[in-house]
Formats: sequence, C-alpha cells, structure tokens
Amino acid sequence: MSTAIVGLVALQEGSTPGLFQINTGLSIWTLIIFLVLLGVLYKFAYPHILGAADARERRLREVLEAAARDRAEAERLLEEQRRDLANARQQVQQMVAEGKQAAERARAEMLDQARREQEELVERTRRELAREREMLLAALRDEAVDLSLAAASKLVEKRLGSQEDRELVHAYLQRAAGNGGARGVA
Repeated sequence: MSTAIVGLVALQEGSTPGLFQINTGLSIWTLIIFLVLLGVLYKFAYPHILGAADARERRLREVLEAAARDRAEAERLLEEQRRDLANARQQVQQMVAEGKQAAERARAEMLDQARREQEELVERTRRELAREREMLLAALRDEAVDLSLAAASKLVEKRLGSQEDRELVHAYLQRAAGNGGARGVA
C-alpha cells in the first residue's frame, strides 16, 4: 500500500523518487496512518487480543491446578490402595496362620479321639476277655464237677447226681480256686 502512495506522490511532483531520497510529505502521511491504525487497534483489537490471552492464561492455570489436584488425589488414592493391599496381605497371612492352627487343632483332636477310642476298645476287649475267661472257668468248673461226679460214681459204682453232691463238689472247687486257682483243680 505504501508503494502505491509513493508512486502517486511521485507523479504529482513530477519526479521519480530515488531509493535513498527522503520524502517528508510521504513520511508524515505514513506516520499519521500508522498512528491512526495503532489507535484503532489499541481501542478495538488489543482488548480482545489481551482478553483472549488472559482467558487462555487463566484456563491454562486452571488446567494446571486441576492437574496438580488430580495428581495429589491420585497419589493419595495410590497410597490408600497400597495400605489396603498391605492390610489385605496381612489379613491373608493371618487367615493362613489361623487355618494352619485350626488344622493342627483338628489333627490333635482327631489323634486324641483315636487314642481314646483305641483305649476304650482295648479296655472293652479286656473286659470281654475277662468275662469270657470267667465263663470258661465256670464252664470248666461245671465240667470238672460233672467229671468228678462221673468219676466218683464209677468208683462207688453208683450214680451220684443229687443236688447235694453237686453243691459239695462246687464248694470244694471254690476252695481249690481260692488256694491255687484253676491249676489246682485241673
């Protein structure tokens, strides 16, 4: 635009301008146009440009502050998750230890119960054996009584079978069992 103005001014004056010649009229008009343009820009454009720059700066500051808050929140949550994870690990270890202890207690209880049952079985077997022994001894005594009566009746040649004879032999066997047991009878 300024070359066109220079060309118009040169035509009016009738000379061709040189590259290093200063035209004062042209310089004054250029300065006036520049100042008017600067005033218009200062009045209308600069407030909008500066407002947009300020708004952008505020948005950037807000975004940075929000990012800082989010980062702090994320760090807090991460620390909280680490604590929760540590607590969960501790609880799992505690539960495993309690499970092991419970298993040991159950094992010990089962062993104790097995020992008690074994002792009861041994005791029951002993009682049954003692009862069977008593029954065998009683049967052996009865057999001995019958044999004694049979032998006595052969010797006397008469049959002794009365209840009185049986009681007499039983009393004898009881005395013999008291002195020497079944060995003395046999």
